Amino acid sequence: MVTIKQIAKAVGVSSATVSRVLNYDPALSISPAKRQAVIETAEALNYETPRNRNRGAKNGGARASGARGGQAPGSHPDDNRLPRLALVHFLEPSEELSDPYYIGVRLGIENRCKDLKTEIIKVYHSDDLPSPALLQGATGVIVVGKHSAREIDWLKPNSRHLVFADFNPRRDDIDCVFCDLGAATRGLLDNLDATGYQRIGFIGSFENIDGHAEPYGEQRCRSYIDWCREKGRFDEDLLVLGNICDSGQNLRLETGYMLAQKLLAVAPLPDAIVTANDNMAIGAYRAIQEAGLSIPEDIAVVSFNDIPVAQFMNPPLSTVRIGGEHVGEAAVDLLLEQIAGRDFNKKVIIPTRMIWRQSSRAPEGQVPTSAE
Repeated sequence: MVTIKQIAKAVGVSSATVSRVLNYDPALSISPAKRQAVIETAEALNYETPRNRNRGAKNGGARASGARGGQAPGSHPDDNRLPRLALVHFLEPSEELSDPYYIGVRLGIENRCKDLKTEIIKVYHSDDLPSPALLQGATGVIVVGKHSAREIDWLKPNSRHLVFADFNPRRDDIDCVFCDLGAATRGLLDNLDATGYQRIGFIGSFENIDGHAEPYGEQRCRSYIDWCREKGRFDEDLLVLGNICDSGQNLRLETGYMLAQKLLAVAPLPDAIVTANDNMAIGAYRAIQEAGLSIPEDIAVVSFNDIPVAQFMNPPLSTVRIGGEHVGEAAVDLLLEQIAGRDFNKKVIIPTRMIWRQSSRAPEGQVPTSAE
């Protein structure tokens, strides 16, 4: 059960102040912003005043949601409704199910909300923007994944509190949490270079912005190009890209397979292939093995995400671990900070971690990880 002390800590006031706000003490001197922060934090954490708990017991255990808006506890007609957060996802449900990373992001959000006893309403991608009433009726909104400037401009004024997860909108007025995949790509390439790989290919996807494909905008691809040019080793034949959402379907496995076939037609062959995600790596494995080549003896394969199946591939896949669940959890925490009254914006970067397995040579001092 959430306590007054926990609410006081979240908002940065004394427990006595929280108690007086929630009991609507008219003699209390406090700024309107701080008073609202106390009320909204109590709502988000599903705090129940003793008065509401006693009323619930008398009524057969019916649960009240505590302080809401500017109303006295118990006086709002919707007082039995749990406080709500809205999750707006850039993928359709079928697309999300084929991508374990984004399932992890969503589970991180849902599990954090479950711990806080906060209701979460999920709104998946469609051709239409969500209902303004749905967003405006939520205490806060978490937006998962990449959205266009037009969508961001619409979401901002229609959300009481707003956080982007797994996307940096590059705006100073919006909270976001993400992993720096550009820096992770450079680190990965530095390690491959240090272990002797010289001819490194890349399999990735187009950046889709407002319905238009930008060939080299995706940050892993951009970092790969920049790194290769700095080394004087950029070869256009070693860079193959495709659309991961052809015909509205998530085709990352098939896309990885088809793009790897194109890369294997290049002479001389690459000695290592970097794929933008583990699903693409699975497709690349098939293409390499069908060509009669061996991993990693003929071609090394490294990737991103560290989905659960990566450690059970043959050979186990070297991959950059991206903490999807941590991204989701941090997004909820940022939202709670906003609700508690934080009046400046934050960008949180969740670190990545390279997991070396048997699909490539590991740098000196790094022991390949066995199945976990």
